[in-house]
Amino acid sequence: MSAPLDLPAVVRRAFDVSRRAGYVSFCRNETGRLLATLAATRTGTMAEFGTGCGVGTAWLRSGLRGDAHILTAELDGKLAEAAAEIFVDDPQVEVRSADWDTLRDQGPFSLLFLDSGEPTAVSVEAVADLVEPGGIVVLDDFVPCEQWPPMADGRVDAMRERWLSDPRFTASEVMVASDAAAIIATRR
Repeated sequence: MSAPLDLPAVVRRAFDVSRRAGYVSFCRNETGRLLATLAATRTGTMAEFGTGCGVGTAWLRSGLRGDAHILTAELDGKLAEAAAEIFVDDPQVEVRSADWDTLRDQGPFSLLFLDSGEPTAVSVEAVADLVEPGGIVVLDDFVPCEQWPPMADGRVDAMRERWLSDPRFTASEVMVASDAAAIIATRR
């Protein structure tokens, strides 16, 4: 993928924190650049469900403009504490050690990055009403698929199919690397 080799300072800090915490499951740089690009188009409140050690949050932050705000929730208290270290002096980012469900009353969100990993937690039904009209939902960690219905591991990928066909959203699967895809869905 064509992209600058250098990383934003906040993303470098997030990678350092992740390494120190021994956490290796984080947002890829290709997806991160997409998040930064999308965050640069948003105002209001953005959210992330599944902070990990904050790499995805750092990518969102690197694109943030104006007085937009990011709320992020991580169920694992140790990971949330590590992520909070990155943003300790940043009034535009709030890291919560909590289940993502605690952010429900903070919406609607202008951008929602779903990185919680559990298919039921990131289902269209679970989050559709949390996104404002014109708001964007980003789901990552998909293996690219060139057929319909979308397949994964030899069977229909029901979650991907629902996101790509839900009438409340205009959605597309976007390859971010030869082996990785994301779904971008805009609320109608």
